[in-house]
Amino acid sequence: MRRFVFALASACIAAMGQANQLPELIPFWDASDEASAATVDHSGWQALLDAYLAQHPSGVNRFDYAGLKAAPDDLAALGAYLDGLQALDPRTYSRVEQKAYWINFYNALTVKVVVDGYPVDSIKDIHEGWIPFTGPWGDVHAEVAGQELTLDNIEHGILRPIWKDPRIHYAVNCASIGCPNLATTVYTAENTEALLEAGAREYVNHLRGVDIVDEEFMVLSSIYDWWVFDFGDSDEGVLAHLIEYADDELAAQLKGFTGAIDYEYDWDLNQP
Repeated sequence: MRRFVFALASACIAAMGQANQLPELIPFWDASDEASAATVDHSGWQALLDAYLAQHPSGVNRFDYAGLKAAPDDLAALGAYLDGLQALDPRTYSRVEQKAYWINFYNALTVKVVVDGYPVDSIKDIHEGWIPFTGPWGDVHAEVAGQELTLDNIEHGILRPIWKDPRIHYAVNCASIGCPNLATTVYTAENTEALLEAGAREYVNHLRGVDIVDEEFMVLSSIYDWWVFDFGDSDEGVLAHLIEYADDELAAQLKGFTGAIDYEYDWDLNQP
């Protein structure tokens, strides 16, 4: 019994969400057609964002999952949008079009997962396995080009290893208060760079990203701990990244900071 309890505890610790995963390319998706001028229609997703995503005085955008669940026509529209994405083969598009495709896909699929499991207090309450509070990231939720996909596949097997862009973490939304905002505008080949820059600046300059309590203590979002590999793989790399996107006053504080760093994250659902 003692050995079983230890094994169970170890399994729970290992499965507590998607944190600390190194990017590992899924080779199947490492292809594109740079000669293609084709675009993906994300207007269905934009209509849902317009209807159910609201900016909030706290600086944390809120999605009305309850409202969407109570609107069968709009819920069907979300399903139709995701079905449309799954009917495409993104490898036949250019890299810039693919990047927008995968970010929008991840975010819309996350909303669908939460709405399907709603009501919940946190996305981590949604899971298919026997270990509680592990979240839905490792569960299969889609199929594209004959390949089953999890949210982890999209983030850690496609987006992170192909683009090697730390700003991906400001774009993919995990339906939580502590997460960078779900953008009010869909990603496209034309606006992805601007949205990634805006998302990084917005999050770094919000207290859930960086909170310098005093000269000796600072609290950072746990994303800089979980994904330190993408932010220079060191405290120095994280600070350099933060300074790059911080406003002048915050940047000056960060440059002179030599105190202790703690990490926090709020997993409460980003609902109204």
